[in-house]
Amino acid sequence: MKLLLEILLSIILHPIAMILMWINLLARGDLTTFQKIVWFVVSIIWGLGPILYILVAEGSLW
Repeated sequence: MKLLLEILLSIILHPIAMILMWINLLARGDLTTFQKIVWFVVSIIWGLGPILYILVAEGSLW
């Protein structure tokens, strides 16, 4: 049950965080287009991290 809750939290909260990051990224004027693209790609990879940590590395959030 705990693992299911951790997976649901990761699936729900990380996409919200990524969308908020993308909105902030679009509004920033101090970054070049290339830097924004790099951050966009990093956010997608970074967003998968907690889910992979729980599933593959037998990690736990608490």
